[in-house]
Amino acid sequence: MPEVDLVFPRAWVEFVDPSDGEQVIRADLTWLTSSWTCIFGGGCPGIYADAPDVGCCTLGAHFSDKDDRKRVATFVGQLEPRHWQQHPGRTVKSSDWVEKDDDGEPKTRTVEVDGQQACVFQNRPGFAAGAGCALHGLALEQGRHPLESKPDVCWQLPIRRTFRDVERPDGTSYTEISIGEYDRRGWGPGGHDLDWYCSGNTEAHVAPEPVYVSNAPELTELIGEQAYAELARHCEAHVRSRSALALHPADPH
Repeated sequence: MPEVDLVFPRAWVEFVDPSDGEQVIRADLTWLTSSWTCIFGGGCPGIYADAPDVGCCTLGAHFSDKDDRKRVATFVGQLEPRHWQQHPGRTVKSSDWVEKDDDGEPKTRTVEVDGQQACVFQNRPGFAAGAGCALHGLALEQGRHPLESKPDVCWQLPIRRTFRDVERPDGTSYTEISIGEYDRRGWGPGGHDLDWYCSGNTEAHVAPEPVYVSNAPELTELIGEQAYAELARHCEAHVRSRSALALHPADPH
């Protein structure tokens, strides 16, 4: 089925962060109460038609900062050949998994396997440990949530967190933390050229639980435990209201 339009009515809520009175959480209730779920391995055709087996991992992942890269490095060092299809078979070096983009910014390397370009950590179909992210699989084996082992951008997608400094008319100010849908526009101008994308696609809106429940660990990591508890309360109230804006247009009606 086709993707829905990028622009449609959404319901938002704003509330003061219970753990920090100088922060306001602004959240897209329409997205967070939607039935979106990642369907990698369950029908995802990938963002490019010529790489259907690698989901959205085609381009590799940029690091949010040095701490993000350092954290991922600790888990890369724990990967063994049984976890990682592209393991070099020796002590892993930074050059085995990090490269720079055209602007000189570090990101995970991409490699070509059977004509499909993807992140170096993306295990392909037929690999003994199964297809998908080697860092994701390692975390599950260790009893961790994958957000601990993967680059920030990987576990956050398609949730989008942005920050904005807002000045009130009385001269006071606060930091706005916005939580919403990482749609095609979040990828920059190239996002409109993707052959397929999940966040607004009806094929991916099939979860039995809404995003704010299924992605509770990610949301908690993004805004903190107290703010997440308040966010969940607003989401629950929004679902109960059953207003037209309670439903994402990609959800089944």
